Amino acid sequence: MQRPQKITFGEMRAAGIHGILVYCADYHCSHHIAINGDEWPDDVHLSDIENSFVCSVCGNRGAEVRPDFDWHLSPKL
Repeated sequence: MQRPQKITFGEMRAAGIHGILVYCADYHCSHHIAINGDEWPDDVHLSDIENSFVCSVCGNRGAEVRPDFDWHLSPKL
């Protein structure tokens, strides 16, 4: 099953959002982290980077990446 393509980092930043939430793809783990999304180019889709993450808790590869609408409230890593 292929996941739908998400918005680009450029579209996200144009909306004033600079952070992303990265959730472990294993629903049993559900570890998540808030990080700054400014390192990725404007033309990259959030869905393009999901398979590059490895969970630091369970070691599972893959993630659910979402815009962090409260990025200005989260500590930046």
